[in-house]
Amino acid sequence: MKFTKWQGCGNDFVVVDFLDKEPMDFAALAVRMCDRHFGIGADGLMVACPSETADVRMREFNPDGSEPEMCGNGIRCFARYLYDYGRIKKECFTIETLAGTMVPRIITQDGTVTAVEVDMGVPVLAGDKIPVAGFGVEQVVAQPLTVDGTEYKMTCVSMGNPHCVIFVDDAEGFPLVKLGAQFENHPAFPRKINTEFVQVRDRTHARMRVWERGAGITLACGTGTCATLTAGVLNDVLDRAADIEVDGGVIHVEWRADGHIFMTGPAEPVFTGEWQGTL
Repeated sequence: MKFTKWQGCGNDFVVVDFLDKEPMDFAALAVRMCDRHFGIGADGLMVACPSETADVRMREFNPDGSEPEMCGNGIRCFARYLYDYGRIKKECFTIETLAGTMVPRIITQDGTVTAVEVDMGVPVLAGDKIPVAGFGVEQVVAQPLTVDGTEYKMTCVSMGNPHCVIFVDDAEGFPLVKLGAQFENHPAFPRKINTEFVQVRDRTHARMRVWERGAGITLACGTGTCATLTAGVLNDVLDRAADIEVDGGVIHVEWRADGHIFMTGPAEPVFTGEWQGTL
């Protein structure tokens, strides 16, 4: 089975093409392929599938085999794969995901791809839609959450997948290894949660570190940067356009007047190969 590997700000993905193939047990394949010692190694497996509602369908699987609704860095890498390998002939197209239809745009300069912009849609803010237990249709902005005996202020957003944003004084020094899984599995979050720990440097620049649901610490999270900007605007600490610095680079995010979030960042090829492993 041929594959390509990609990274967006250090968030790395294996892409396999099943546009012309019968589907298989992708969850089991993800567990094998994403293993960094016995497989290829990746934060997720992206699968190109036919779609009845968009140009292409994207399925994503975490290293533990779970299937999240969306992945911001992943969809940029996925979009560039489709463009670079001629599976899509246009620079702006549609991708079906579990979070709805996303619209990436390939950005080129002198014939070279420099970035990928994605219309990530409108952020979901109602507590029961994210979901966060106990809030009904109310927004979850700067609400208390106790983890490991310490009270934090959480702002929660869904970008098709659930996020909890915690503003901190020192993102670099925050103990992700110790506390990340406790946030992910907190009973307040019925479907678990992706958690961003964010230090605001000024109104157009924030430093973000992330614990991803089903993956743990990663170098970047595209939907997390969108949630971070949204939370920053709701808490009046960020403007509606800002650069979000993650461990692996910088992603630019804008919350435009029409309510849609646009995310722009890199998507780079790493290598290609042929998978010899079995399930």
